[in-house]
Amino acid sequence: MVSNGRYGPYVKRGSETRSLESEGQLLTITPVEAEAVLAQPKERRGRGAPKPPLKDLGPDPSSGKPLVVKDGRFGPYVTDGETNASLRRGDDVDGLTLERALELLAERRAKGPSQPRRRTMSGTGRPAPRDDGTQAPEGGIRHLTHALRVCDTVYRPDLVERTEKRA
Repeated sequence: MVSNGRYGPYVKRGSETRSLESEGQLLTITPVEAEAVLAQPKERRGRGAPKPPLKDLGPDPSSGKPLVVKDGRFGPYVTDGETNASLRRGDDVDGLTLERALELLAERRAKGPSQPRRRTMSGTGRPAPRDDGTQAPEGGIRHLTHALRVCDTVYRPDLVERTEKRA
């Protein structure tokens, strides 16, 4: 059976479904072609298989781990399998040397792990309770600076007083 569904045309047999390439196939596909489409493995969407490395730089002299350049969501990066370091604007994948890759990884290791994001109560945008159980002050200095930035042409003492009382 062929049909045009919510996500496009497809062919179905029992509970097995496969997408068709175009809506024109709804009228032209033969039973043999439909069987062939159903015999193919389902195409997975999303991340899929990992991409192969863009360049292999060889083993790390100190640890022996292989250094490779990969293409990530935010651009190319060099990795030893444990630490990742983004390439800088002036760096080129083809021109990247082992020494420069080691330099980038050393800088990244010296920075340490990234700081965890600040938690908020879901859906409210307000800060979550602190680890000691107390609630963070709502607004605080951020409200004041925002208010002054928005109202930089007009001085509003009542707004400043309200903000100071919250903090």
